[in-house]
Amino acid sequence: MSKACCLLALFLLCTCVLAQSGALAPEHEQRYYSLLDELRCLVCQNQTIAESDADLAKDLRDEVKKMLQAGATDSEITEFMVNRYGDFVLYRPPVKPRTWLLWFGPLVFLVIALVALTLVVRKHKRAGSVALTEDEQAKVDSILSRPEE
Repeated sequence: MSKACCLLALFLLCTCVLAQSGALAPEHEQRYYSLLDELRCLVCQNQTIAESDADLAKDLRDEVKKMLQAGATDSEITEFMVNRYGDFVLYRPPVKPRTWLLWFGPLVFLVIALVALTLVVRKHKRAGSVALTEDEQAKVDSILSRPEE
């Protein structure tokens, strides 16, 4: 019996070690989820890697976990991701010349659309306000005053 108990204890010990090898230490859990919420899924683009089910998001989550387990700081992990994938990997990219298009592009397109709409409406109003000559007005009046058949 003691041999069977030793084997069972060894089996349980190995199972616990293997189960813990992929788990994060409790002090890293908060940082891990905080980092996942800061990084954008490059496949989905409108989701963080915490929300995404894409394979790339899973790989990025694994990479963040490995770096945390290796003792990397949050800024080192973020810097690694930016160096590898660019500022677009950040869910809230910093405002700097390289990211102006990300931050101000939608506003610029909105202003362009409003200016174009204003020009079209003004042109349409001007085209509709052209006065008819006396002959044209007489023709219109005669057409409108005809009795229906």
